Amino acid sequence: MEEITDDEFQELLKTFKRSSIHLETRDAYGTEVELPHMAKWAAGEPDDLEWLQDWCTTLRGHVAAGRTVKRARIVSEPLSDYQRWTLAIGHPIVEAGEEVRFIPRRQVSEFCFPGNDYYLFDDERVVFLHYSGAGLNNALTTTTNPATVEMCRKAFDQIWPLATPYSEYKPE
Repeated sequence: MEEITDDEFQELLKTFKRSSIHLETRDAYGTEVELPHMAKWAAGEPDDLEWLQDWCTTLRGHVAAGRTVKRARIVSEPLSDYQRWTLAIGHPIVEAGEEVRFIPRRQVSEFCFPGNDYYLFDDERVVFLHYSGAGLNNALTTTTNPATVEMCRKAFDQIWPLATPYSEYKPE
């Protein structure tokens, strides 16, 4: 396992060849980019979501090139404020082509999956996202170890068909 920089990770998000899958397992994150926008939402203030447009442009490019982008979110219900916010603002991302699904945590108790969120690119490279207790990302590690790649693929493949698509998800 080797540590990579955020710039290297951002490059992987832009340059994968066939597929990107992302498993999220936390109920809350504290990304420096998102926090001000989540605060606006919590205060009932409008947000034009312009800050999402670069990612949406990237997604549209992936879709146009025939690449797939999938994200599964394992969530506790009732949802955390963070997850309620992502549900409220996720439509531009889904419209741009990322398939986003939610699955309640209680439905995954019998599954084994890695202890950290991850991306799996092209079924070849895993990037694990390491977070502090407050939800800030504090490290990124990567591997092409076939056993780790297979473990991550299997975990995602178990969860994906049971998860509810963004447009259909109605939390408790």
